[in-house]
Amino acid sequence: MNSGGDGLWSIGELAERARTTVKTVRFYSDRGLLPEAGRTGGGHRRYGPPALERLLLIRSLRTLDLPVTDVGRVLDRDDALEDVVARRLGEVGRRLTALRWHEASLLLLQDCAPDERAERLRLLGGLSTPPDTTALARFWRRSLPVRFPARLAASVVEAAVPQPPDDPTPAQVLAFARLHELVAAAPAPAVHLAGVDHRPVPLYTGLAEAYELAAADPAPAEPASADPTSADPAAAGPLTGAPATAGPAVGGPATAGPATAGPAVGGPDAAGGPATAAAAAAASAGGRLPGPRQALDRFVAAYADALGARDTMVFRRRLARLLVAGADPLTGRYWQLAGELRAPEDGPTAGAVHGRLCLALKSDLAGPERAPAVRTWGA
Repeated sequence: MNSGGDGLWSIGELAERARTTVKTVRFYSDRGLLPEAGRTGGGHRRYGPPALERLLLIRSLRTLDLPVTDVGRVLDRDDALEDVVARRLGEVGRRLTALRWHEASLLLLQDCAPDERAERLRLLGGLSTPPDTTALARFWRRSLPVRFPARLAASVVEAAVPQPPDDPTPAQVLAFARLHELVAAAPAPAVHLAGVDHRPVPLYTGLAEAYELAAADPAPAEPASADPTSADPAAAGPLTGAPATAGPAVGGPATAGPATAGPAVGGPDAAGGPATAAAAAAASAGGRLPGPRQALDRFVAAYADALGARDTMVFRRRLARLLVAGADPLTGRYWQLAGELRAPEDGPTAGAVHGRLCLALKSDLAGPERAPAVRTWGA
């Protein structure tokens, strides 16, 4: 159908061929996406066959919910489609994550007892959807020493802040809400080795290596002579501000983050409250003490290097006392909640790894015959 005999179509004819409306054709024409082939003497628009192909392409792109500006980029540049689609996929993924958090939040309210709903509504009211981790990052940054290297600080915070799961369970929504409320109202965690003269950078980097070793080889160690469930709480508790991850040490492909003082908690099975840190650490390790002797030696040597001391049994006893002095239940609770956000395949939290090493130190002190030879850091 061609009303003019010149191979061109009117706006109505183009709309009919494309099975759309005149209003739609005019909309894209006015925005420069559908060039006209000419105009009649009366000023009416005329379009050729290329306009039909372009209009069909525009409609296909719009069915993907691409904004008109992105459609224009794709039409103007052959290489723009890949970038536009990738960005759109990211936006859709974020929307899906938000919807999953909405769903899990609603299930959290639906499945709880009536007397729990008021508290859960209050907790959920403090979260964005999907949740934001800015408050958690700020909490840890306040714990770091003054003039701490920016790169190391960033790695500590990155490892300490749990990322909200994309597809959370109602229990994980509750754990994150409680974690967010905890850091929002809490003072900064106690600075690592507060009140003790030490070098923080060697301490953080050395501990990172110890945590890497402990996470890479979780074989059980020799059993302690004392019942681990009755061990000194702080001796097995993670220490505030000390980095700990299951990844390589700071400066490698992955970075290390902070562990904390207080009960050694880090997974959904770890106990908070009155349970001892040693028991919690053992629970998070599946009832086993940490295996690699090398990890414990590197753990102690990091403190020795930071404090300008030698790794001896005397120093290990002193270190155990320092761990007791640095105990902080607040950060223990933090790691418990952070652990509930992790999938089993993600491994233990930073706090759980540190707790295992502290429990290994307790075991080491209970068995003097296994005391290592005197050494210095790096030997």
